[in-house]
Amino acid sequence: MTQQSLEPRTTAEDAGAETRVPAGRSRLDRYFHISRRGSTVAREVRGGVTTFMAMAYILLLNPLILSGRDVAGHTLGRQALITATAFAAALTTLLMGLVGKAPLALAAGLSVSGVLSSQVAPQMTWPQAMGMCVLYGAVIMLLVVTGLRQAIMNAIPLALKHGITMGIGLFIALIGLYKSGFVHQGKATPLSLGPAGQLTGWPVLLFAGTLLLIFMLQAREVPGAILIGIGGGTAVAALLDATGVVKDGAWAGGPPELHGGAVSMPDFSLFGHVAFGGWDKVGTMTVGLIVFTLVLAGFFDAMATVIGVGTEAGLADDKGRMPGLSRALFIDGAGGAIGGVAGGSGQTVFIESATGVGEGARTGLASVVTGLFFAACLFLTPLTAIVPQEVASAALVVIGAMMLMNARHVDWSDRATAIPVFLTVVLMPFTYTITTGVAAGVVAYTAIKTAQGKAREIGAGMWGLTVVFLVYFALHPIENWLGVR
Repeated sequence: MTQQSLEPRTTAEDAGAETRVPAGRSRLDRYFHISRRGSTVAREVRGGVTTFMAMAYILLLNPLILSGRDVAGHTLGRQALITATAFAAALTTLLMGLVGKAPLALAAGLSVSGVLSSQVAPQMTWPQAMGMCVLYGAVIMLLVVTGLRQAIMNAIPLALKHGITMGIGLFIALIGLYKSGFVHQGKATPLSLGPAGQLTGWPVLLFAGTLLLIFMLQAREVPGAILIGIGGGTAVAALLDATGVVKDGAWAGGPPELHGGAVSMPDFSLFGHVAFGGWDKVGTMTVGLIVFTLVLAGFFDAMATVIGVGTEAGLADDKGRMPGLSRALFIDGAGGAIGGVAGGSGQTVFIESATGVGEGARTGLASVVTGLFFAACLFLTPLTAIVPQEVASAALVVIGAMMLMNARHVDWSDRATAIPVFLTVVLMPFTYTITTGVAAGVVAYTAIKTAQGKAREIGAGMWGLTVVFLVYFALHPIENWLGVR
């Protein structure tokens, strides 16, 4: 992707094309430019439904990742998290369809949720963590408006960007393996297979079976493989629970049972629980690094996804420019703030939008359809909540595997590239923090390039990031030296 392809602007020709109204078309057609983009209402509806089916798993996985305790020992209710996840996804996707007019769907970013769960919540309360989401969303919107996002994008080498995606994938996979019970904290080793070197109980075997099923469906290129696998695993879990083969206490997150009816009113108890105070307890530097990490987690993937899906839909030219790209990127940034206010983590564009494009989606009408399906899920939280933790965890591992496919873009024969990418990838899961992986990769890249006598290739942006991350690694000694703590 060239530097120019990253420029989110609408050309005069594009603007004119968006305003010209063909005669004899319906109001729906005129608003979304359905005919002009070579589509039909039926294709848009089919594409919107397909996209929803491909990404509906987020309603299960996001609450699973955000199920931990914050620094005060408080947890977020699962029903409320499902509501917050569905609401934020519905609102941001509808905005993308109605304002951005692009076939792009948004939902809680697993990488963002991973940062909130592993790095932010252990140091802050959940309302403060959601406040961080609002901040990072505001930062991204500011970057889009000012055009500074290009400088940030260009500062980090492409190989390291792929490494960040791969590292987040391994990190998410580790969360899934641990939540399922497949991996435990060992007695003689840091980690072990099961609690004592072997798998115990039907639930963890169900996880393994669900994982294999999804992989097999993906290998056959079955649409909605993740959702089908989750549905099949849940059906088996309900059968095992109903027949008494598995006792209720054996399920990690509760038995797969429907409490009450399948339909209920949404639980908005997390909405608006955002706090912006009390950050002095963790330090200004730490807060800055957390915001920076959230921006990394939510911004770079969104840029590549928006342009990639837009190109697949035939909306972008050979230089990556497409009508309304600035609006799409701005809405993606707003998704961070919207998700924080809703209490369901920052929202970002999902690559699963490409599945709807594959079914013919070309306009924002498809996103409207997807958003309406997410809105309907607000009233189906009891039905969604019956999926056991072990089954949902399988999807986390699958997503991690998909993110690792970025390895094909890395030149492993070049040490200046391979070593920083390696450190980025392995240190995220090994230290259980995304920031550490990014920091190690940036510092290693600068050090190796300097050792090769290629310091001029590094660029001012990377030098600046290197200084920031060197301070990050030496933060504790520096604070002691300054008497901050």
